[in-house]
Amino acid sequence: MSALKGSMIEYPSNGHSTPGYLTLPEGDGPFPAIVAIQEWWGLVGHIKEVADRFAAEGFVTLAPDLYHGSVAAEPDEARKLAMALDRQRAIEEISAAAKFLIERDDVAPKQAGVIGWCMGGGLSLSTAAHNGVIGAAVCFYGRPLEAADTAKLKVPVLGLYGEEDHGIPVSLVQDFEKELQAQGVTHDIHVYAGAQHAFFNPERPQAYNADAAEDAWQRTLAWFRQHLG
Repeated sequence: MSALKGSMIEYPSNGHSTPGYLTLPEGDGPFPAIVAIQEWWGLVGHIKEVADRFAAEGFVTLAPDLYHGSVAAEPDEARKLAMALDRQRAIEEISAAAKFLIERDDVAPKQAGVIGWCMGGGLSLSTAAHNGVIGAAVCFYGRPLEAADTAKLKVPVLGLYGEEDHGIPVSLVQDFEKELQAQGVTHDIHVYAGAQHAFFNPERPQAYNADAAEDAWQRTLAWFRQHLG
């Protein structure tokens, strides 16, 4: 893991505080802001490194620690942590992270982008559907929303999925795309041929797909630059 450029902070959330990894671009700004949401492993080095990559591209980035200090190294551990997560509280903490960012003097516009991977991808969509301070959403191989929640989306959505993701079949992604279209939501849903779940994570070498990861990264930057202004 390369040297991290950000630092851990605490930000206010619904009467308590939530830890998170905050990383800043060089210069005075103002900069657009992004909330980066962890996979089911927790706030691990990979997520912090991605946050640093966003900062290097000119985005103030905060990655909330939704497990409040716990991380997993094995799938069974990760599954237990994910199942124990209070989803509504997680959405509140993500929303509070967005609010914390847009209140900073070095952030403009006063809407934040939200992005997540795996569990975090689904949370990014749910937060976007229930929060007015989100300006754009990106979902990496997260579970699509049900139709009732898709109808609440008012922000542009970029969805990035793997054709060989056995947890989220292409048919489910296609249904989500049809619902986005029916609701008039600005969207771009892309399915990478031959890519598996977690294709963006180099710490999962069996799933990592360098070509898909690079293309998805460029699409993500373009999406946020277009829709966060």
